[in-house]
Amino acid sequence: MEKKFPLPPFSEETAKQKVQMAEDAWNSKDPIAISTAYSLETEWRNRNQFINGREEVQGFLRDKWKKELNYKLRKELWAYQDNRIAVRFEYEYQNKNNQWYRAYGNENWEFDENGFMEKRYASINDLEISETERKL
Repeated sequence: MEKKFPLPPFSEETAKQKVQMAEDAWNSKDPIAISTAYSLETEWRNRNQFINGREEVQGFLRDKWKKELNYKLRKELWAYQDNRIAVRFEYEYQNKNNQWYRAYGNENWEFDENGFMEKRYASINDLEISETERKL
């Protein structure tokens, strides 16, 4: 059986590693590489969308970066226990009309025993910003 290290139960150090790995992967904007961190049957709630399985994750991410241009993300560990991690994040992107946005949110993650994320529940809010207000 394939494993995605570090494995649960998480310590502060290994939880921070998982968060950094997720940040790095999402900033690559590579849907296939990103999806390998998730179980084959992963369940997501992303805003008002429900996404199930790696193939749907890949499609969701491909569509996301067609609309969210110049995407840059930062994640921060909020809490962890056993096989769960909570993160706070913000990201910035530009739409096709050159309007910039900053998105703020929280994610709750649950991992299987092999270190793959089984569940990802994201609550996200977007804020319209000017280019001069960008932080990332």
